Amino acid sequence: MDWSSQIRNKSSLSVSTDSRNLPAGCIFFALHGESFDGNLFAAEALDKGASLVVVDNADVFRSLPHDQALLVPNTLLALQELARDWRRELGMRVIGITGTNGKTTTKELTAAVLKTRYHLLYTQGNLNNSIGVPLTLLRMTREHNLALIEMGASHPGDITELVNICEPDCGLITNVGKAHLLGFGSFEGVMRTKKELYDYLAAHGGFCFRNLDNPYLAEMAGDLKTIGYHTGTMLAGTRLVGDYNAENIQAALCIGEYFGVERTAGEAAIRAYVPDNNRSQLLHTAGNTLVVDAYNANSTSMTAAINAFKGDTLILGDMLELGDYAAEEHQRIIDMVAERHFRDVFLVGEEFGRTHSPFRTFTDVEQLRLTLAQHPLSGRTILLKGSHGMHLEKLIEVL
Repeated sequence: MDWSSQIRNKSSLSVSTDSRNLPAGCIFFALHGESFDGNLFAAEALDKGASLVVVDNADVFRSLPHDQALLVPNTLLALQELARDWRRELGMRVIGITGTNGKTTTKELTAAVLKTRYHLLYTQGNLNNSIGVPLTLLRMTREHNLALIEMGASHPGDITELVNICEPDCGLITNVGKAHLLGFGSFEGVMRTKKELYDYLAAHGGFCFRNLDNPYLAEMAGDLKTIGYHTGTMLAGTRLVGDYNAENIQAALCIGEYFGVERTAGEAAIRAYVPDNNRSQLLHTAGNTLVVDAYNANSTSMTAAINAFKGDTLILGDMLELGDYAAEEHQRIIDMVAERHFRDVFLVGEEFGRTHSPFRTFTDVEQLRLTLAQHPLSGRTILLKGSHGMHLEKLIEVL
């Protein structure tokens, strides 16, 4: 698809995939999935002010004014192609970031550091998939001078797809661990998929930022040019909870220093950063102190969070998408927790319910919420850790 007429001499682009949110003059891409079909809203998008609608349904196309509609074989691929072409048009340097744990926190910390020197484009929230990455790139303007793109993966080939869209000049893999095993099949599958970032960089003359203390990353990187850092110790004075954030901080500082941000300035930016969205958040309620790290969870991050926790009470939710490894990994967590002698441990979810456990288990978060409302905790320091789908954040109001 030749997008040159849409991007030539433009300072910015306006794109939407949601007919409910259409900036005037935007290009509307009619994406579709199992439960929705954007093609059905193409005419509405034009009525609301879109300048062009991109569809892949021939019948819909024939019903639209042809000077305002474009028929393509696949609207998602067309969106991705436009994003790649726009990235090439602007030609700024792009940093790619992926990893099993900590990639969003590390992205946020790195963004905080780089924003002290650059007009930075970076991934907002968790828009790190086949739709989110192109939408992020399409927010680029000619005023930006650096981009930081987060890439998520749950199946082999996902990172290859995303690097071929954003075409990073350099990149970071935070770590590799046991996550999304239902899609990857094994830990080795996780390694191969994350390594797709290194493979792209090696094939295109790029380089990586790498934790030199991580043997898996060393094996994956091979001869790829590396700017190294060490895990180090936790930076004093930050608002992050958990010593496992030390390597996330060092990664952000390493990237910042490479791009000309003095370390003292980078450290100040990290100290000013306030975590949100249930990621390493420290909250003080009327009765308790909460460590809320409930945006996602897998075997590696759950282990790290529990080992770093200095409090007395655990509330743990199921780790989702572990496939055939679910029973083994949930039991391993239970065995580890049993050795630590916490004051109270509350478990939420069917997977924890299947374990051999001495702890109280609740079918879902609502069942535990009602119990805590009737028997409130007070004076506790509580860790909430579980996959986002368990919705442990709903417990905050009764804690």
